[in-house]
Amino acid sequence: MKKNKIRNIDLNILGIGEPDFLRYFGRTARELQHRKGMKKDEIMALFREFLKGNISLHEYPELSALDEYRYRMQQAGHKNAPVAHLLEKPLDFTIYGKDQIEEGALRQMHAAMRLPVTVAGSLMPDAHAGYGLPIGGVLATEDNIVIPYAVGVDIACRMCLTVFNLPAAHMNQLHHKLMNLLQKHTIFGVGSECRDHKDDRVFDEPEWNTCRQIRDLKGLAFRQLGTSGAGNHFAEWGILEVPAGSHMPGAEPGKYISILSHSGSRGFGNEIATYYSKIAMQQTRLPDEAKHLAWLNLESEEGQEYWTAMNLAGKYASACHREIHQKIIADSGFDVLTSVENHHNFAWKERIVGNREVIVHRKGATPAGEHATGIIPGSMTEPGYVVKGKGNPTSLSSASHGAGRRMSRNQAMKQFNRSDMEEELTRKGVTLIGGDIDEAPMAYKNIHWVMNEQSELVEILARFSPVIVRMADPEKHRYRR
Repeated sequence: MKKNKIRNIDLNILGIGEPDFLRYFGRTARELQHRKGMKKDEIMALFREFLKGNISLHEYPELSALDEYRYRMQQAGHKNAPVAHLLEKPLDFTIYGKDQIEEGALRQMHAAMRLPVTVAGSLMPDAHAGYGLPIGGVLATEDNIVIPYAVGVDIACRMCLTVFNLPAAHMNQLHHKLMNLLQKHTIFGVGSECRDHKDDRVFDEPEWNTCRQIRDLKGLAFRQLGTSGAGNHFAEWGILEVPAGSHMPGAEPGKYISILSHSGSRGFGNEIATYYSKIAMQQTRLPDEAKHLAWLNLESEEGQEYWTAMNLAGKYASACHREIHQKIIADSGFDVLTSVENHHNFAWKERIVGNREVIVHRKGATPAGEHATGIIPGSMTEPGYVVKGKGNPTSLSSASHGAGRRMSRNQAMKQFNRSDMEEELTRKGVTLIGGDIDEAPMAYKNIHWVMNEQSELVEILARFSPVIVRMADPEKHRYRR
């Protein structure tokens, strides 16, 4: 038995020396021995790979408690990483809707504009503080530099709209059927999974075998295909109004029953973002105000892995939306008129003024290149818009990705109660399935103001008004007083 016991001296060999680290790694080793029957050499090999970042926490949930200690060890071990000095003054950038942008978002954007790899930037009218780059921030970097936290943790979060050849006049008659379709074919919540897949061809993509980090997450991605997360993710029925004179692709002027969804790449994207952001922060140290804007070089192995994983997350997020929409289309029997979709948490290789190639990061920003079609949602009671981009170079051909929060989730939970939200829903004639007070429409900026502030960036093609909204059920301990 003594031969199978993992001692502190064994852990020291792996670089684990601090008392706290030894205690937690030792406790986890004993748990793996007793619960999984693992031998000493197996556990040591597992710890060795875990410290390198080669183990998926979904495969070994017992290691989750050690993730913080691994990160602290890595930070301590990389104190000699090169220090990147910020520019003395931020580069100039355009701010849309500055009057309603909080100070925290402005500070984050100023920090991003001081990075030595930054080329240009812009801030959208829905902007608010995020993690690293603010939500609504657009950042162009040198053509070989990508910043994971400037893309965001929900890589390829996106919108998808399906318009049916079904007049809006049928909405009341079909209300019950539409509610049932939404409840039957959508699954929401952190960690939610789905066993019934209609189209899983995305898993035939060769990129799943690119590296161990991606490969280890394939199982999780498969289980979550066709699901949506919590927070502001939704699927909703509504009425799309295409006004006279609009050049909405595939739809003549009129009012149509439509379904709109908003979600991203689920646990797969989150794991990729977290893992490669930590690597970026290990490789390049930045002052505290900019530390989450650490970058990866696309000429490095890690940079190539992240770029591949990000693009794969984009395909996967699209497939998740396609699952939801195709199931509803098949079950409803409704004829499809047209569809629109777009990412708003992503990085693209683009050319800007002067024909310079850059990497454009849009974190909560809609691509708005000339003639590009996209969707900008409002809130659960306020309209969203199908738009056509104008290719405005001052916004780096971007627009807002929604109305944007005017207060944090915690603030919303403190300021409003369920009856406040239900009163607003009743007033607007909206049926809500799930949802919590942190997503109350009153917590968001006025979408009409937002659209007015970016009239130089997009042309409105159609207006979507929500009628039946599905979101994740309230979580018992989230943001509670």
